This record gives sequence, C-alpha cells and structure tokens, in this order.
Amino acid sequence: MTSPEVTLPEATGEIPVVLRGRVVTPYQVVDDGAVVIEGTTIVWVGAVASATAPAALAAVVAATPAPAPGTTLLPGLIDLHNHGGGGASFPDATTVDEARRAAREHLAHGTTTLVASLVTADARTLVTRAALLADLADAGELAGIHLEGPFLSPARRGAQNPADMLGGDPELVRRIAAAARGHLVTMTIAPEVAGICGPGGVIDALVEVGAIPSFGHTDASSEQVDTAIAAARAALAAPGARSARPTATHLFNGMRPLHHRDPGPIASCLAAAGRGELVVELIADGTHLVPGTIRAVFDLVGAGSIALVTDAMAAAGMPDGTYDLGPMRVRVADGVARLADGDAIAGGTAHLLDVVRCVVDSGVALELAVLAASGTPAGVLGRRDVGALEAGRRADVVEVDAGLRPLRVLRAGEWVA
Repeated sequence: MTSPEVTLPEATGEIPVVLRGRVVTPYQVVDDGAVVIEGTTIVWVGAVASATAPAALAAVVAATPAPAPGTTLLPGLIDLHNHGGGGASFPDATTVDEARRAAREHLAHGTTTLVASLVTADARTLVTRAALLADLADAGELAGIHLEGPFLSPARRGAQNPADMLGGDPELVRRIAAAARGHLVTMTIAPEVAGICGPGGVIDALVEVGAIPSFGHTDASSEQVDTAIAAARAALAAPGARSARPTATHLFNGMRPLHHRDPGPIASCLAAAGRGELVVELIADGTHLVPGTIRAVFDLVGAGSIALVTDAMAAAGMPDGTYDLGPMRVRVADGVARLADGDAIAGGTAHLLDVVRCVVDSGVALELAVLAASGTPAGVLGRRDVGALEAGRRADVVEVDAGLRPLRVLRAGEWVA
C-alpha cells in the first residue's frame, strides 16, 4: 500500500500535493490517510502515522491539516458504459464539443476515465460517430468507445432500434474499428445472432481489432451463452489481448429473465463471473436493479468480477424532460428515463459516484463498491495506470464528503473546474 522509495521536493524541485482524509485503497479503508502527488503521478499512499521517512515525506504530510470529518479520498472512477450527460449524447453528437460536454459532465462528478457508448444505428452512422469520438480519445478525454449493437436480439432490444439490428458482420466490425483508430474497446453482442460465434465470426473480429466482446441484449439459452463465453475466452487468450475476460452488458437488463427451468444468459454469466472468467456490468442505480439484487451479485461473484456502470444518457445531471438516445425519443420523469413510445427503461441518469453510493447504501462495503467502479473496469480496459490509489498510478483522486457527495476532482494531477 505504501511506497518505500519516494522522491520528493529536495530532488525534483516540485512541491507535492498532499491530500488527507479517509483513503480507500484496493485493500482497505485507511481512516487517517494521505495521498501524495508529484506532477501527474501518485508517489505515496498510506496512513499519516506511517509517513516517517524520508524526511521530506514526513514534513509535507505533517504540514497538511486534517480535513473536515468524513472527508474521503477515492480513486478516479471508471465508467465502461456511458451514452452521455449534461444534455449531450454520444450517439447524437455531430461535433467534438457536443461529445466533450457529455464527458465533462461526468468528469466533474468523479469519473476520470470514461468510455463513450453508441447505440444501434445504421452502419454509416456508427462509422461516422466512431471517427468523431476517436478525436476525443486521441486527446485523452475519452478512454475508448463502446458499441451497444447492432448485432443484438430484437426480442430483448430495450431502448435499441430493432430496425437497425443486423446479423453478425465481421467486416462491419473492422470498418468501425478502423474509424475508431484503435479506440474501440468493447462491443455488446447477442450470442444467438448468426455470425457471432464460430471461426472468423464477430467475436474473433473484435479481439483482432483490440476490443472485448460483451454479451447482452440477448434472448439466448444458457448453452448458447456458455459457448460464446468459451469462444471469447479462447480468442482473448491470444498475445496482446486487452483483457483475458469478456464482459456481460448490464447484467439482468436487456436479457431473458432467470428461470429455474430455463436459466438463460443470467445464470451462465453469474457462474462464469463466479469462476473469474467474466466481468458483469451492473447498473446499480436503484432503478435498473434493487438493493437486494445488488447485494446478491456482490456476494455471489465478488467485486473483482463486477464493473459498475451508469448506462447514462443525455439527461444525466439535467432536469426531467425529453431527450434523444440515437433514433429513439426518451422522456425523463422523476429522474427515470423511459422510451417516449413505450415504457422500456432507456438508459440511466446517474453519475458513477451516485451508483457507488447506491451500492454502499445497499449494504456493500465501501472498498468493494469502489473496486467495482475503478480497479475492475481498469482491468477490462487493460489499463494499469489508473483504477487505484497506489504509488505509480496516474493522479486521479475524487474527494467526497461523509455522504459520498463530490467535493473536488483531481485528474492527472490537475483540479477539475
């Protein structure tokens, strides 16, 4: 947890930033801890009482006053599934500034690493949007691009447009990946759709372009899902794969329900996650999943196999009203987004820190909730520079109050306005 070799101001000439409070590490919560930052990097994390050597470290930590009671330091959060916020939508953005507005809405609330998600659309739109979002990824403002479709089951379409859903097309995957310029990181696919599994199918194409298969919006049997998970794991065993584990897109939502004589995708995904072979996304916002379900999944598979996500759309951080989600019109009432034509839930309106708070309120330990919103998704992305308050990682820190409400956000050593 601590770094035995610390270079501080005497050697570098830099004045370190020292943050104090309750510190959430990947292993425990340190009640009176400190995070020491030089430039863009965390150089030391530990209990204040243990900051005794070198002398420069002891001096800077001792000179930092204790914060208000309850002040807590979290690692910057990582959202793998996010369609927008602040009134802007990634699937509908036609300029970099529109997409940037959505990203910065979540950054201001503690999500320092964000994957922008598209929804099912025609091929031309997907290629165009991927190219636009790649500009923000090139600039470091996005961590990558996620495609939710178009190879999905119309029977479990949720808020996706069935008119644009297609059979598995590996060449379309390659076209989109080329437009994304190396930033396509995950894609939601339904295992039962033709062309997904098998040699040269979509699963193989995704791994070939550096992306992770994610199973969702599916009406598949458990046997079909088991086969797809095995195929994805075999493909991801190749050298250079982003991660060894595929994911499940927002487990429970957009899937055939679990039944004791027809277990379907949910049982297969839970079993694989429990074996450490799959990471399940959870939209644990109290709307998509209730507290009992949230607790059960944490108890069954553990935080190391869970990635908390928002599935946020343009209404995140905004008042109730009417918004767009790709070609679908969405109405938001009492903070819940539903299709204007129908009653299906159409994405989330929470920030990832809100999801962490909901998980803790559901009875899950704070360090486990934070791990599922930072370290585990960092592993999905294949990132070792973010995802934890540890020496050597990028200086991404979220300072929150006793109620886990955001106070300040630090990204790469700079305070977010």
